[in-house]
Amino acid sequence: MSKVVTRFAPSPTGFMHVGGVRTALFAWLYARKNGGKFILRIEDTDKAREVEGSIAHIIESLKWLGIEWDEGPDIGGPHAPYLQSDRLATYKEYALKLIEKGYAYPDPFTEAQVEEWRKQAEAEKRPFLFREHRPETMEEWDGKRPLRFKVPEVKRYEWEDLAWGTLSAGEEALDDFILIKGDGYPTYNFAHIVDDLLMEVTHIVRGQEFISSTPKFLSLYDALGIARPHFATMPIILGEAGTKKLGKRDGAKDILEYREEGYLPEAMMNFLALLGWHPESGSEILSREDLLASFDLARVQKGGARFDEEKLLHINREWMRTLSSDDYVTMGNLSAAHPERLTKIVPILKERAQTFKEAREMLHGELRCLFEAPTLDIGLLTGKEGEGETGTTKGHLEAVKGLVEGLHEGADPEAVKAVLMPYADEKGRAAVLWPTRYALSGAERSPDPFTLISVLGKEETLLRLTAAIDIL
Repeated sequence: MSKVVTRFAPSPTGFMHVGGVRTALFAWLYARKNGGKFILRIEDTDKAREVEGSIAHIIESLKWLGIEWDEGPDIGGPHAPYLQSDRLATYKEYALKLIEKGYAYPDPFTEAQVEEWRKQAEAEKRPFLFREHRPETMEEWDGKRPLRFKVPEVKRYEWEDLAWGTLSAGEEALDDFILIKGDGYPTYNFAHIVDDLLMEVTHIVRGQEFISSTPKFLSLYDALGIARPHFATMPIILGEAGTKKLGKRDGAKDILEYREEGYLPEAMMNFLALLGWHPESGSEILSREDLLASFDLARVQKGGARFDEEKLLHINREWMRTLSSDDYVTMGNLSAAHPERLTKIVPILKERAQTFKEAREMLHGELRCLFEAPTLDIGLLTGKEGEGETGTTKGHLEAVKGLVEGLHEGADPEAVKAVLMPYADEKGRAAVLWPTRYALSGAERSPDPFTLISVLGKEETLLRLTAAIDIL
């Protein structure tokens, strides 16, 4: 155990939930922080629940986030194969070792018998324990019936957790669980222990739900005569309300849905790292390098971590703001009729959009006016004229047009503002700036007139002002 080896071992039974990805991230961070090795292993022994395409989806999800592995099903490695379904002979070998030691036996009972005992225990309000019905004589295992583990000793177990400290559980957590099912496939409880042993895994990072099963695992380590790896428990991820575990009904999504919605992988990694962990510095915006430098399992919290959508949006917007204008357009898959104007409005998008999906919606919504000449409503155009001021809007627009003609091409919003504001202050800001903005945008909501003029450019601005004056 001189070198740190961690692993992520998901089941290919559907989409990648944020909880699973958070576990992968923490295991990867710990391995990288300590100069160790990170392994990707696929636990595909539950064929009834396996979803086609899930393995490729797992790999794509991790790669999108920037989590890479040293050994895995797609790249191989010294401990191949990395699909549990390809390791059945290995599990049988270790099952026979347990039988030889007297720690495993074939289950002679039918499912109906076991269910009857289960119902009886429920009626008597006591936990169902299979070991209370253990057969007195053990038959020879033919490989066709389920093989059960025979708990060597019923006792209280205590273990150290790198994140939670000392944990313990008693006899109620120990039972004769199934090692290999009737279909020949191992259960998780058995297979992962064999795999971790052979793949030389030193540190197991996993969710809080595995605490109650740990005594079973410790009992199996003892039966096999192998050293325990180190354990590190991650807190559960709670929904927005912070009252229950995040689930599909609470908005839990496939991790790649966030990619489609326009989240950056750097932001997603940053956010996931803060779900149950915090750096000593207290910083909230953390790069991959920051995380690798500061990650420490001892700073993982015990209490549930609330999935705060607003915090994720904030972090994503901060990461989007770090991009150059060209990268923003490229990574956001943004397009418009006038590419040169698109680059100019990136500062607007950076200020307002929290995801690239929002940025795209803005381009087709309130910012559409920057790429298409508007259709004007004369009532809205003259909407700021007060009583006795009929006709003043036309004069104001003509004055603004004259001021714009004096601007140099490419003037930025501040330069435009410096030219227009003295006139607006003299005549009334609403009376001047409203019709100017509406004449250029044709919308009741749009960027300010100075930004509009800067983005549209001198020539297009004059054309739109002229069109509005002609209507009047």
